[in-house]
Amino acid sequence: MRYTIWLLVLLLLILHQDNWLWESEHLVFGFIPAGLFYHACISVAAGVTWFLASQFAWPTGMDNAVQTEDQS
Repeated sequence: MRYTIWLLVLLLLILHQDNWLWESEHLVFGFIPAGLFYHACISVAAGVTWFLASQFAWPTGMDNAVQTEDQS
């Protein structure tokens, strides 16, 4: 799963480079510029990727190490 997370991050980095929607006058849903909608979708995808990374690729035992340091 760790490699899948890295692949998603790499894909987001590539997709973030959008030059094709800068001058588009198309409105999504009749009021959102296409470039803004594209970046909103990228932001949601980044949030989902971070959620997946924290659920499936987080190092084990890190939370316990912090709790034992705080108690000393």
